[in-house]
Amino acid sequence: MPRRDTTPAGHPCWIDLFTSDPDRSIAFYGELMGWEAERAGEEYGGYITFRADGDLVAGAMGNDGSEGEPDTWSVYLAVEDATATVEAATAAGAQVVVPPMAVPDKGTMAVVVDVGGAAVGLWQAAGHDGFDRLAEPGTPGWFELHTRAYAESLDFYRDVFGWDVHTASDADDFRYSTLGREEEGAAGVMDDTVMGPDGPPAHWAVYLQVDDTDKAVARVEELGGSIEMPPEDTPHGRLAACTDPTGARFMLVG
Repeated sequence: MPRRDTTPAGHPCWIDLFTSDPDRSIAFYGELMGWEAERAGEEYGGYITFRADGDLVAGAMGNDGSEGEPDTWSVYLAVEDATATVEAATAAGAQVVVPPMAVPDKGTMAVVVDVGGAAVGLWQAAGHDGFDRLAEPGTPGWFELHTRAYAESLDFYRDVFGWDVHTASDADDFRYSTLGREEEGAAGVMDDTVMGPDGPPAHWAVYLQVDDTDKAVARVEELGGSIEMPPEDTPHGRLAACTDPTGARFMLVG
């Protein structure tokens, strides 16, 4: 995929990692994905920016445990007006976790919990436009909402973020929709009802693109991560589910 200068409103524009051990995370993703890390100053809370061959691909921030949240990857959607979007999200049933907050010379961020219970970030760019590249080895490859409130979530993202939703499958055991049609799709929504009440809570999954999923999985284990789902072939690539050394979950696609 060519370099991306701007992100359409409502589309994923950034991912970042909440990590209890930033140094270990920097080492892990540096070895696994070939990312270089830059640490910002105190005015940005020591935020870490990851680059692939000089291009912006992801970020990370420290998790000191005070919020009681596990280490996790998060997805941010591009918005034109963070305050207005948070108001629309609240009116549609969302809960506000982080109200609109200006990041000096970069933009405005916010975080809400959608109607299905999944946290999602909002980003209004003003100097930092998000990914420079994606969907090629060494970059974020896909973004996927897992929810048991499937129909309600589709309505939520349509109404709040202006999503153009297309049904990919409507079978009883596999309901899936995408933001955009087929090859133009920018994100997916999976109905997790079939997982039952004991399945994972609603969340946004981050897929990292690699050249070879099997080799990457072996490297994950060598670097201290673990494998939740071994590589398997799908119509959309060879997928695997992993956790990094601090427990943050991510997917590999190759």
